[in-house]
Amino acid sequence: MNKMKKDTDKKIALVAGALDLPFFTRDALRRAGWDVYVVGLKNFYDPRLKPDIVVRPAGGWPAVREFRRRGIKKLTFVGALGHPNLGDMRPDLWSIGLLFSILKHQRGYDSMAVALNKALEKRGFEIVAAQDVAPDLTFQTPGVQTKTKPSARDKRDIERAIDVSHTIGAADIGASVVVDKQVIAVEAAEGTAKMLERVVDMRKTKKKSSGVFAKMTKPGQDLRIDIPAIGVDTVNAVAAAKLRGIIVNTKTCFVVNKPAVIKQANKLGIFIIAIDE
Repeated sequence: MNKMKKDTDKKIALVAGALDLPFFTRDALRRAGWDVYVVGLKNFYDPRLKPDIVVRPAGGWPAVREFRRRGIKKLTFVGALGHPNLGDMRPDLWSIGLLFSILKHQRGYDSMAVALNKALEKRGFEIVAAQDVAPDLTFQTPGVQTKTKPSARDKRDIERAIDVSHTIGAADIGASVVVDKQVIAVEAAEGTAKMLERVVDMRKTKKKSSGVFAKMTKPGQDLRIDIPAIGVDTVNAVAAAKLRGIIVNTKTCFVVNKPAVIKQANKLGIFIIAIDE
């Protein structure tokens, strides 16, 4: 009986959106001993992922039926989602009921993820943060993660960036900020990548690198669905923006392909610091 319970507890469904994060999450979960059932969201997932089942974003019933048949109660969501093709929506009855439940619990934009989690939990599922069950997806210990170390000047920018991140996070303005003595960019609705593009354009004539990029967890952020992440592209953008380093939280910020991220940061002379705050 105990063995059966243990096996059931180690089953998880990974609902996959776009980009590379689902690949690294799937592999990290399997390394951590999880039996992973992969669900690809149509028009978003990468076909190389070879999911066990593909469903429309609003057609979740076939996946739910498989979860129940296989005894899967834990779900984790990873990967980017853009704007779905309305022609592919065609919600099934189960998904319509889920949508009504989400709308009932939703209290403004910020609580959409919370409302989705509550709606799924009412239907017998437990939504888990992938970084909690596969810790090697994140930096687990605080400190400098790269060969390049911050200077005394960098440390002043780091302190300022952390302070500003806490302020904008509490106001739910954004999760990312760029500081070079003063705040020069704050993430808005365009997202982190577009914000960094603005900084690259703004500083293309700058000769010497200075300043930092911080991507911090917002207070009260539901990390089961709304997952901050950095990757090699982030490192490249930070270098192109003539910035010196990156600041993230330990244990909560995904590092997509951690060895490649650290290697690229070392190559480009970018420092990465993980903090517990």
